[in-house]
Amino acid sequence: MLVLSRKTGESIHIGNNIEVKVISISKDKVKLGFEAPKNITVIRGELRLAVIGANIEASKSQKDIDLLKNLSLKKFG
Repeated sequence: MLVLSRKTGESIHIGNNIEVKVISISKDKVKLGFEAPKNITVIRGELRLAVIGANIEASKSQKDIDLLKNLSLKKFG
């Protein structure tokens, strides 16, 4: 992991087309701005984990639905 210190208004560049800029700093919060191409997804870490969890649960539900469909087709088909 690369750790850098930045002041308000300073930025970090990732590759040729992503910029992370420090917008403001207060007591225990840092406000960041991100400039990236539209095809690059920028998402908060906690939201990403929630989406992954929801996808896992949805895939389990879909597996259960598929299993029930297969069982009912075998029994009644």
